[in-house]
Amino acid sequence: MQEKHVFEYAVVRVVPCVAREEFLNVGVILYCSAQGFLRTTYTLNEERLRAFSAQVDIAELRERLRAFERICAGRAEGGSIGQLPLASRFRWLTAARSTVVQTSAVHPGLCIDAADTLDRLYRQLVE
Repeated sequence: MQEKHVFEYAVVRVVPCVAREEFLNVGVILYCSAQGFLRTTYTLNEERLRAFSAQVDIAELRERLRAFERICAGRAEGGSIGQLPLASRFRWLTAARSTVVQTSAVHPGLCIDAADTLDRLYRQLVE
């Protein structure tokens, strides 16, 4: 039997009008310390986003979400936050904020393969 590892994840949301608190799930970020894993996956459905607000700046949203990817990947491309340990990067990315790109509360679970779990959660919570 394969060993299960604790993981944590949050749903990445776009909140076009923060005052209205309406959001669209666009991605998932997953952290698994035992597997040295921190990654996010996302998709921007422009048609659905425009249903919330015609003024949504898709290019800016894409750049903000790419910043999540760069921070997860670490190295110089992730800036000063990308240089932090994995756990610190995950905590920074999932901290409460009042911006157009937000995350849900952090949820724990057990997994055998973090990458497979990220894919499964993405299909369940975003697609």
